[in-house]
Amino acid sequence: MLEIKNLSISFGGIKAVDNLNMKIEKGALYGLIGPNGAGKTTAFNMITGIYKPDEGSIVLDGKNITGKHTAEINRAGIARTFQNIRLFNNMTVLDNVKTGLHNAYTYGTLSGIFKTPAYRKAEKSMNEDALKLLQVFKMEDRAELKAGSLSYGDQRKLEIARAMATGPKLLLLDEPAAGMNPNETNELMDTIAFVRKEFDMTILLIEHDMKLVNGICEKLTVLNFGQVLMQGETKEVLKNPEVIKAYLGEDDV
Repeated sequence: MLEIKNLSISFGGIKAVDNLNMKIEKGALYGLIGPNGAGKTTAFNMITGIYKPDEGSIVLDGKNITGKHTAEINRAGIARTFQNIRLFNNMTVLDNVKTGLHNAYTYGTLSGIFKTPAYRKAEKSMNEDALKLLQVFKMEDRAELKAGSLSYGDQRKLEIARAMATGPKLLLLDEPAAGMNPNETNELMDTIAFVRKEFDMTILLIEHDMKLVNGICEKLTVLNFGQVLMQGETKEVLKNPEVIKAYLGEDDV
């Protein structure tokens, strides 16, 4: 589903990501881990078009998306969430999901202004599709609530639901468990596993919570100072002394 070759980027002469190579098979649940400042989010930003790499290539499902704009990459099939939740807090839960449906529905500005039959038809279909998605996430009873009024865990779920509304092939999750308590993290693990199964989704996530990583990720890439330290099966990677030294700490093994 995703193949990254020799991906590199520098800021002010410092290599933030240096020669990253990674291959993710369709349907995989893959983790990208490493200490703070290792280059993980920078890699996500290159994959999603926020940064343009200095070198290397990014191929999604056989299509080269290197250096494309964010909107083009989203239409090609990549959606993401962010470490800091980015919802429209003053909009309803339903309307937040509807913003993710822009790839599927289009109508002209004049149609929107004058609320033509084409506009009303599109809005009706969008409402129905957004409600179906909320039902999948068991949030349909909160459809008319303001997004900002939801619990932290439900805001995370809503952000994932909105990303899924764009119809992705690959879902990128940037530290989805950040700020969560243990119960919320357990619920998040169930949600991610559910999304993968329900939507036949390929998932790549960045995460510092090793219980979550060990619980759901099948394979890992470990970054340290922008370079790949190790890649492989999750349990083997987490046992590796170099990984422990660089990232986990002796007491966390």
